[in-house]
Amino acid sequence: MKLVFATNNLNKLKEVQKLLPSHIRLIGLSEIGCTEEIPETSDTIEGNAIQKATYVKKNYGYDCFADDTGLEIKALNGDPGVYSARYAGEAKDAEANMKKVLENLKDKNNREAQFKTVISLIIGENMNTFTGICSGNIISEKKGTHGFGYDPIFQPKGYDQTFAELTLSEKNLISHRGKAIKQLVEFLTN
Repeated sequence: MKLVFATNNLNKLKEVQKLLPSHIRLIGLSEIGCTEEIPETSDTIEGNAIQKATYVKKNYGYDCFADDTGLEIKALNGDPGVYSARYAGEAKDAEANMKKVLENLKDKNNREAQFKTVISLIIGENMNTFTGICSGNIISEKKGTHGFGYDPIFQPKGYDQTFAELTLSEKNLISHRGKAIKQLVEFLTN
């Protein structure tokens, strides 16, 4: 089974492919000729996932799924949330985003946070959504070299390491994306 994953992020594509059974082959946007920036104008994580999947289905005709992820920090009233990729500006600079989060938290005692991923799957005329959440804390300085995005400053609950210190296999077992993908896989295999 071939399924389009509405992303140009090769790290994400690789991470998700490892979670899927071998009979499901993921195809990225570049493989279907989608080179334009897909609009993400919703003010919710769920809305962006639905918007991206709907765009691919409508404009390219493929069964597909899309995800959107946000880091929600309690002391920052849920920010950066839906704006996680662009928190420090349109450049989508992970270093600048982490720096801004750490700066905004420097006087805060409560460093509770959660990553939330929503996946929207469209097969034929049917749409389903799956949500995964991973709770943890924002640490005060970056640690680790694996992963991407906010991984070096996010320490999942019950762990002494950040996402960036865990192996991809370890991260996938507990991550927000891993949990949402698990729901997606269960749905696709039933």
